[in-house]
This record gives sequence, structure tokens and C-alpha cells, in this order.
Amino acid sequence: MVESLIDINQLTVEEIDELIKKAEDIIANPEKYAHKCEGKKLATLFYEPSTRTRLSFEAAMYELGGNVLGFQSAKNSSASKGESVSDTVRVVSGYADIIAMRHPKEGAPLVAAMKSLVPIINAGDGGHNHPTQTLADMLTIYRKKGGFENLTIGMCGDLKFGRTVHSLTNAMSRYEGNKFVFISPDELKIPDYIKTDVLDRKGVEYEETRSLEESIPDLDILYMTRVQQERFFNEADYLRLRDTYILNEQKLKNAKKDMIIMHPLPRVNEISVEVDDDPRACYFDQTLNGKYIRMALILKLLGIN
Repeated sequence: MVESLIDINQLTVEEIDELIKKAEDIIANPEKYAHKCEGKKLATLFYEPSTRTRLSFEAAMYELGGNVLGFQSAKNSSASKGESVSDTVRVVSGYADIIAMRHPKEGAPLVAAMKSLVPIINAGDGGHNHPTQTLADMLTIYRKKGGFENLTIGMCGDLKFGRTVHSLTNAMSRYEGNKFVFISPDELKIPDYIKTDVLDRKGVEYEETRSLEESIPDLDILYMTRVQQERFFNEADYLRLRDTYILNEQKLKNAKKDMIIMHPLPRVNEISVEVDDDPRACYFDQTLNGKYIRMALILKLLGIN
């Protein structure tokens, strides 16, 4: 069992499957888990804005019978006075039993894990990793597709800075028969290290394209992403690229009837609201599944059955 979860690759396939099974049991039998974390405290240290991730962690702990403390932005913490992540975590780990941390700098949760007295969960670090979003994505895929093998997975939009894309590609490349289609403008292509260190090394099939319309008929999963203004240094580049891909019902006409549409949210305008009523739309399911899988992960890291 891992002591902290910083990167999805820390979990074996067997451990991921175990978490999925536990989340399914939580969904089926919520009353069985309502008091599992009585007397336990989760600290949420969020150095950048979050709605779904932070609230789902809090909801997860409350539904397990535990309590929550923490802050929701760096300006509301001693970071605004210059306190280091290491010092903050060393202090807070004396107040809580487990910590969920989001930080704009890649690697900050790893530094935190080295100093913490309790397990750290990486709730997103810059454009690097977002392992609990990946677990939420995988629970959604499992519930809609029945498994993780022999799927054609389209990733569309900001693939350069999209930490959810990087983590999910890492995870799904470990299962047999999956193929990836990376759909993006040249400026936002999937990083080379994902192609060489993850896909090429494992012999996983993938292709890169600029065309969503040409790719969509082959996809079992379409994972849309937001072009993230906060990751751009240049406002002009952001404005030029933000509307590159907008999914609407017209573009879905050639898609498979059982294709699922995913998005880590928040969305801006990359998925038209008319798609929300399409039975293939699963992005709101993802948010709910995020609560259940985080409940399963908290139990695992605390060593509670």
C-alpha cells in the first residue's frame, strides 16, 4: 500500500481495480461506510482555485463520518506571508490524519509528502499530474464500458498543459488493446515525454491529428479538455486557441451510439450545452464518481477496510 498518492503510476493495476471495486461497494451500500472515518480529519490545502476537486474531497470525508479543515487559496494561508510548502505541511500534518493538496507548481505535493507525518494526496500539481481525477475518470469508464481494455480513446483540446490527460493516458496505457487519438492544434500537442516514456515504451498505438470531425467515428471515448487560460504566458495565444474545438450535436452525428463524452470540468465553451442532454454525455457522472473514488482512496490510505 502506498503511503501517499502523488502519481497514478504509484498504483498497480491490481490496486486500481481494488479501488474501483471499493467505490462500487460504497455506491451500493453507503450506510456501511457512514462511520468508517469517525474521529479522523482531512486537511485540504488548496493553493489554487478548485470547485469540484476540493468539494468532492470534503464531501467524501463527511460521508465517511470524518471532519475537514484547511484553506481554499494561498492568499488565505501563511503562504501569503512567505511560508514554505514544507513548513505548512509539517505543521498541518500534526492536526490532520490525511492531507489533500493542490498546488500550481509541479512537484510541490511530492515535496510535501517528504515532510508530512500523514499521507498526502496530490489533488493536482500544475500541468503535471491529477491522479484522483484519473481515478474518477476510470470509475466512469468502468461503469459505462464495463472495463478498461480494447478501447479507442480520443483526447481533444489542450493536451500540452492538461494534467488530467497526462494522468489518464498513463493509466489507460497499462491495459491491453487500447489506442489513443490525440486531437489538438500544433501549439497544444501532447508532450513528447508522454509519447516516448509512456506510449512508445509500452508499444501502445496512437496517432496525432488536428481534426475532431475525421476522428470521431472511430472513438469509444471522447475526452474533451478546456484550453486553460491560467497556463498561458501570452493572452493573444490563449484567445487564438481557446475556440479551436467546440463539440456540438452536429459533430456527434457520426459518432458511435455508445461512445461516451468525458470532460474533467470546468468547461468554458468547448462542449455546447445542447450536448448535456445527449445520453453519451458523462461529464456530470464523472463529478459524482469523483466523490466515491476519493472515499475509497481515503479509506485505503488510512488503512481502513
